[in-house]
Amino acid sequence: MKKLLAAAFLSLLSLTAAAERADSLKPATIEYDSADVDGITGTRVFTGNVVLTRGTLLLKADRAVVNESPEGYMSVTLTASNGKLTTFRQKRDGGPDLWVEGQAERIEYDERSELVRLYSNALIKELENSRMTNQITGPFISYDNRKEVATVRNDVSGQTKAGGGRGTLILSPKRAPAGGAQ
Repeated sequence: MKKLLAAAFLSLLSLTAAAERADSLKPATIEYDSADVDGITGTRVFTGNVVLTRGTLLLKADRAVVNESPEGYMSVTLTASNGKLTTFRQKRDGGPDLWVEGQAERIEYDERSELVRLYSNALIKELENSRMTNQITGPFISYDNRKEVATVRNDVSGQTKAGGGRGTLILSPKRAPAGGAQ
């Protein structure tokens, strides 16, 4: 059982480990219905059909709070309303059509620490040529891109609680069937 869990987590690591690194050096474009900007604190609050694009990274939410540090690092909190979900999609390094997608009721991303947290109805999937290759779901998913460490917990607080929700990991075969036919 421990080997199965280890294999599952190693597979999960590939979900976002190879996100397109060049995206962080590209300008961010944010579309929205309304905005409140505080130039002193560096806080920007966007509401209404928010779409943030930065290179191949695409974030969508009902509301986004974007903070920028004096050094230029962004932290983004995306929230959904009325049972909707926030979403992200980003190309991964390593091939022409490799993507990672995710969704949750709230997504937090800290560019400085390269930490992504998905809260409530969290789902992350890896795609290759539009085909899902791996997928993980749970009430809470945290991924440290630098350390390549994922944490999935059965409660949106990020803790494991008795009687909490359950997660699912789907691992697609990595090898071709015998004889090379697919």
